[in-house]
Amino acid sequence: MKKSLLTLAITAAVAVPASASTAISGGIWVTHQNELEKNAKYDDATNGVTTGEALILYIDHKQEDSNWQLSSEWRTGPGSFSDAANNTTGDTSGFHKLWVGYNFSEDRQLLLGKSSVPFGKPTLNFWPGALGLAGYDDQMDVGVKFSDKMGALSYDAAFYVSDDFGATSTDTHDDNGAWGTSATYRKVNTGVLNVGFDVAKGSTIGASYQKGELEDLTAGRDVTDTTIGGHDAWNLWYEGQYGNLGVVAQVLGTNREGVDKVGGASDEIKSMRHALTLSYGMGPLTAYVDYTGASTDTDGNEAADHYAWAPGVSYNYGPGWFYVEYLNSKNGITDGDVTGDGSKYSALYLTVDYYF
Repeated sequence: MKKSLLTLAITAAVAVPASASTAISGGIWVTHQNELEKNAKYDDATNGVTTGEALILYIDHKQEDSNWQLSSEWRTGPGSFSDAANNTTGDTSGFHKLWVGYNFSEDRQLLLGKSSVPFGKPTLNFWPGALGLAGYDDQMDVGVKFSDKMGALSYDAAFYVSDDFGATSTDTHDDNGAWGTSATYRKVNTGVLNVGFDVAKGSTIGASYQKGELEDLTAGRDVTDTTIGGHDAWNLWYEGQYGNLGVVAQVLGTNREGVDKVGGASDEIKSMRHALTLSYGMGPLTAYVDYTGASTDTDGNEAADHYAWAPGVSYNYGPGWFYVEYLNSKNGITDGDVTGDGSKYSALYLTVDYYF
């Protein structure tokens, strides 16, 4: 059954400079959605529902006469892209990122805290563009990351002790349940390596790899050995800019072992995924499309492929942007594998950002 959704989101940001080296800014997100088929009778009577409200606080600081700096993003509210049942605070509040960094040079940096995992390339828009990359797109994990660039070669090496703060959190304010729950398992002790090489001006090829453990969070786990298995994934990616045209392409393979010990359907879960982002800029106007797809490689799983495509247009009107975006997807991804449940989703988003 086809499902349609009309969403209007308005974002505002307020900047309050505390000093020459400190930037404090905030944002407010509000969403009006009208589901035209699933809740058609309700929405016809009420003209939809206004929801997804959130307050965002950004604090960035660069210590004067020092190489140290701080970067943080705090979210709170129902629209913060977090799950109260599986995050570290127990409500919709929490840090999307929080790290302290040391800059050895302009291109060489060490980060400590919760930072972006250097694995592949993000889609142009996290929502609605990144569906088929569930768990491997907008990752923010807790650990240490080193980044460097030497001529045409750039690389990142990282080790993350967990995917969020706290002892059982599996939610990083964008994971959407992609890495278990606080009652099943979570990702821990993960090493990540990402390498990029500039083959020409504005054209880069790269490869990423991550490998780690999965921690048992069920009530009866053996406290002397809390691992149920491991996980690993690889990503081959390309990023290029040809005048006004931007291209990002990637293909990746994922694997998780031992999830059956906490209720999963298989002891080894595998998938193949791919993503393509095309964008074209014309002054303040940018047209783009994010496409993601996934297929299962798990023994015994004959699920149909997942796909999602999200074309959109953004317009920079000065203090912010207008967005018009459409999403169409089929089948889902749960615990790293394609479900092939036949579910369809179709949505239209109208968004306004305003910053001051």
